[in-house]
Amino acid sequence: MSNKKTFFLPDLGEGLPDATIVEWSVKEGDTIRLDDPLVSMETAKAVVEVPSPVSGKVLKLSGAAGDVIVTGKMLAEFEIDPSMPQRAEGQDTGHNHGGGDNDDGGKGVGSQDPAPDDRVVASDDGGAIEADGEPAPKGEVRQDAGTVVGAMQSSDHVHTEQAVAVGGVKAMPAVRAMARKLGVDLSRVTATGPNGVVSLADVKKAAADGTAKAGSAPAQRAVDRVAQAPSPAPAAAAQRAPVSQSGRPMRTQPPSVAATGQPEQLKGVRRNMARVMADAHTQVVPTTLVDDADLHAWIGKQDITARLIRSICAAAKAVPALNAWFDGKNLTRTMHAHVDIGIAVDTDDGLFVPALRNADVLDAGGIRSSIQRLRQQVEDRSIPASELSGYTISLSNFGMFAGRYATPVVVPPCVAIVGAGKLSHDVVAVMGGVEVHRRMPISLTFDHRAATGGEAARFLKALLDDLSLPN
Repeated sequence: MSNKKTFFLPDLGEGLPDATIVEWSVKEGDTIRLDDPLVSMETAKAVVEVPSPVSGKVLKLSGAAGDVIVTGKMLAEFEIDPSMPQRAEGQDTGHNHGGGDNDDGGKGVGSQDPAPDDRVVASDDGGAIEADGEPAPKGEVRQDAGTVVGAMQSSDHVHTEQAVAVGGVKAMPAVRAMARKLGVDLSRVTATGPNGVVSLADVKKAAADGTAKAGSAPAQRAVDRVAQAPSPAPAAAAQRAPVSQSGRPMRTQPPSVAATGQPEQLKGVRRNMARVMADAHTQVVPTTLVDDADLHAWIGKQDITARLIRSICAAAKAVPALNAWFDGKNLTRTMHAHVDIGIAVDTDDGLFVPALRNADVLDAGGIRSSIQRLRQQVEDRSIPASELSGYTISLSNFGMFAGRYATPVVVPPCVAIVGAGKLSHDVVAVMGGVEVHRRMPISLTFDHRAATGGEAARFLKALLDDLSLPN
């Protein structure tokens, strides 16, 4: 039996085809123990700490920080040390990365608990994570998790994200990712967390006051590369005629010949966003209606986002056809009695769409506090993956930046998305003359396979009527 073990990148629980290396906790030649932190990987939704599957010497690591690793491809190679703790070998799992159902009808690690309690399976026995963090037992039959390529048997130990000491600094994987992004040297950050752990707030404070800058900021390195780039060959300049006979600038080669810049590999959230947008483009038949909401009757200062959400709920109650999911493959439509609104949140890393649950039963204060909580979790990259899916209709309030009308993208299985444009003061014809009213442009894009034009128009009218109410 060979003492070498090849570890392949498992499905990290989100069904994504790849993940990006944030930081290795070891280097080639190091000795690592079973379940010690091996590497931090960034997916579209979180930074995940991947533990070592064996105890032994690290022979090879695939890629460096920033590299994208495909699920099922080699992540690391080890020389197993028999004198150290090892996990019991089981039958070969083949190349199953789905983390889905087991052959016996059970559920794999990270899948939804079959019990109607919205818990998550914590072990291969089907035990679910309870409030105290311990798995609830379910039978004695064990099956392989199917989440790791090779002959590894999973244990019942639940791995939780913990502060990992790398280079003498204790920090969560998400904090290390944020420090790398902001160009902060963690070893120079003053830790305020418990037991000397560097928190996200510590990193942001250090970035703001500039007390812990890394050796060179990414932007500066980019400038250095441009400065060191060789100048264009004189021959290329000689091929251009500076002006034509009429005295106007003239090109003798296409602009692309002299184009400069480095291709950037999409990673994490932005990489997943590109996939989702492409899938939506091929799966949805979008149609957009636009109109303006007249806010002239509003009394005093009001929370615009809360009013938009209330109006969407009123429209969904009046026309349920747009608060629905559509299955294009089976041509089935599911209309929902509740309203979970996906709120588009723009970040430097890409687009997040957390779900505002049960928006139809929240008052204005509840809506505002829930939105603030979701935005904070998105900013901290601490939002659970379950909160980034399952919404029944979407809202994009792009008008807080710029723009009047748009054709926002419907992401299946949703049927519709509402876009709110920038408020303006418009001249409006009224009985006996004209007045200046404050108005909000509204765009409604819907999947025409699932809803008729009449249903969409009635939905839009109900939304506009609710927005026009004084309070």
